[in-house]
Amino acid sequence: MEALKKITHNCKHATFLIEKKLAGRLSLRERIFLKIHLVGCDVCKLYQKQTTRIGEMIRELFNSRVAQAPKLDEEFKKDLQDRIEEELNKN
Repeated sequence: MEALKKITHNCKHATFLIEKKLAGRLSLRERIFLKIHLVGCDVCKLYQKQTTRIGEMIRELFNSRVAQAPKLDEEFKKDLQDRIEEELNKN
């Protein structure tokens, strides 16, 4: 039972490091721990692969939407602001 807790703890730590790696940088110690863990853990390897792909897909989606987003002219912005203020003043 103790061995199972240790494995579970290591997987939790590994998934944390996978997320941290995608968000920034890992220390040397963290990189070593993660590499060693991934050698023997197919579940965490799959988690890393899936998480990386999901991140790539989100970036692609965001970048394509930003490129397609229409530019709002000043007149439209003012009209929209006036309509928002009008709705707020109703209450």
